[in-house]
Amino acid sequence: MRHVVIMTTTGSVGLVSIFIVDALNLFYISLLGEQALAAAIGYAGTLMFFTMSVSIGMTVATTALVARALGARDRKRAAGLAGSSLALMVLVTSAMTILIWPFLEPLTALLGARGETLQIATGFLQIVMPSAPLMATGMCLAGTLRATGDAKRAMYVTLSGGLAAAVLDPLLIFGLDLGVTGAAFSTVLSRLVLIAVGFYGAHFVHRLIRIPSIRQLREATRPFFVIGTPAILTQLATPFGNAFVTMQMAEFGDDAVAGWAIVGRLIPVAFGAIFALSGSVGPIIGQNLGAGLHHRIYLTMRDSLALTTVYVLVVWAVIAIFAGGIANLFDAEGAARDLVVFFCHIVAASFLFNGALFVSNAAFNNLGHAVYSTLFNWGRSTLGTLPFVWVGARMGGAEGALAGWGLGGVLFGIASVVVCFRVIARIGDQPPPQDDQRPQAPTAGLSAFSTGKASTAG
Repeated sequence: MRHVVIMTTTGSVGLVSIFIVDALNLFYISLLGEQALAAAIGYAGTLMFFTMSVSIGMTVATTALVARALGARDRKRAAGLAGSSLALMVLVTSAMTILIWPFLEPLTALLGARGETLQIATGFLQIVMPSAPLMATGMCLAGTLRATGDAKRAMYVTLSGGLAAAVLDPLLIFGLDLGVTGAAFSTVLSRLVLIAVGFYGAHFVHRLIRIPSIRQLREATRPFFVIGTPAILTQLATPFGNAFVTMQMAEFGDDAVAGWAIVGRLIPVAFGAIFALSGSVGPIIGQNLGAGLHHRIYLTMRDSLALTTVYVLVVWAVIAIFAGGIANLFDAEGAARDLVVFFCHIVAASFLFNGALFVSNAAFNNLGHAVYSTLFNWGRSTLGTLPFVWVGARMGGAEGALAGWGLGGVLFGIASVVVCFRVIARIGDQPPPQDDQRPQAPTAGLSAFSTGKASTAG
């Protein structure tokens, strides 16, 4: 539990810093006094979520491969896999950006954006979207650091990007009077900071970034995409579901879309620790799987779910109490305000089950059963989203759509946990490696696991 808490706490500091700046971005935009601007950021964020999800999926593969190699005490192989993963992530995200960029306006219109809101959202995306490979690089470097158990430096990667954006946002939006364009340039520049800090930690501190040869790149490609492809498909499910919710909200006007955009910024700030937990559980499980310590996989999963439950209940209580103040902070009015308050009072409770799904997916990805995460995430984002949101919108308008989105996650959260523990039980039934088959020199991360204490880096 101690190692889970330390990895999650340090990870959440970095993640939440990014999400807070994202929320501040929307806050600064709201100060410009036009609801269409907030709605435009909502539409743009929905499309950006797709490219971000591809990067997250590939980061899952990076972390899993490097963690397993370190768990097997093969540091040279781990460095080669980290370098190959970095190259593959840049290639994939560059190709994806080239394909998507010409179609940004029709894709945004497909979500329901119209008129001035459509033009603002498209302009924002035309600046930010080409920096997707930069974001992917920073995420890959942070994932490599998490795989080593160096949660502190992984935190520094995202924290530095957040701090850079916190300084640049008001400077560019108000100081240079660039408005939404300034917010877009701030996003791009902060991603360069991510790369600088991440590369320093992964390469100069841990020596885990090695330029791969063509042969090494070919050898790494198959295992990378064996894990990465289902992980990407898993991650794409969430923006798919969110895009459907955005389309439903668009039927109720820019106010509803602006409210949904505020909720979208509030969720990662309030529940960032849950996202960090799912990212931290993977390396812990991966190293213990590589070391053959199967009983610690069960303990990690159990403790992670306990931490999720306590955290969500506390956060739900806090945001419910301050719901009105949160809405006022973003100058939300009308339908936007109603949505924000309704989320804080009622729908936030659904993260008891969404959190369980995140943790289970992390376990599946690192236990060689990534297809389960794909099935559960897509189940949640289709069967657990489309009918619930559609019916909710017809029965209760924008608030009904939001309620349907929350309700749909309950069934899939419970089912994912049940299946995950069954997978862990099957792995535990397998005979452990013989002692003479295990290298004798322990890594810092493994010694932390075996003693039950977190290392300094962890």
